[in-house]
Amino acid sequence: MTNRISYIKWKCRRGLRELDLLLREMISNHLEKFDSTQLDELEEVLKYDDQSLFDFVFKDEPLGSKSHESFILKYIKTYKKD
Repeated sequence: MTNRISYIKWKCRRGLRELDLLLREMISNHLEKFDSTQLDELEEVLKYDDQSLFDFVFKDEPLGSKSHESFILKYIKTYKKD
């Protein structure tokens, strides 16, 4: 599992500073506690390009996947400062 966690931490490093900060906050608070299913979901979310994730988090534009949107709302968007 350690290799998987390291890989996910690497994938959380994004090109957009806003996403990078949100993902860093999320992994510091949740990543070590995630079960296998949650890690799978996070890996799927991390496959989105930066602009799509940014648009969902900051502009409320849909991603097209309700499960991914729910995951982001539960674990990532909670750290967004308005």
